[in-house]
Amino acid sequence: MSSIILIVLMIVFLYFFMIRPQQRQRKEHQEMVNQLKPGDAVVTIGRLHGLVHEVNTAEKTVTIDCEGIYLTFDLSAVARVNRSTTSPVTAESTTSAETPAKEEATSTAPEEKTADEEKPSDQDEK
Repeated sequence: MSSIILIVLMIVFLYFFMIRPQQRQRKEHQEMVNQLKPGDAVVTIGRLHGLVHEVNTAEKTVTIDCEGIYLTFDLSAVARVNRSTTSPVTAESTTSAETPAKEEATSTAPEEKTADEEKPSDQDEK
């Protein structure tokens, strides 16, 4: 009788510490994949980073843009979605804010001669 109780306790232990958390992770991954949309930054299970170009729910595939190279993966190959990436509006506002500082730095720096300007002076000395 005690061996049956021990087996039942082991099954209950396995359910609560192994099966249930795995089901929860699978459900969270499915929700993440269902919310994919073009423009999302993703990382695949092979650690490939890119932007979602197209999601095909009929064939369960996703096309990822990796610096101009378009690759097609199964939806299950998406490991995570990076929600912390900046949107184009935010990127433009930071770029325009940094531009005046860069212009000031270049305007205060002394001008250097380019290679073309140095050649004639070298020839004049000879």
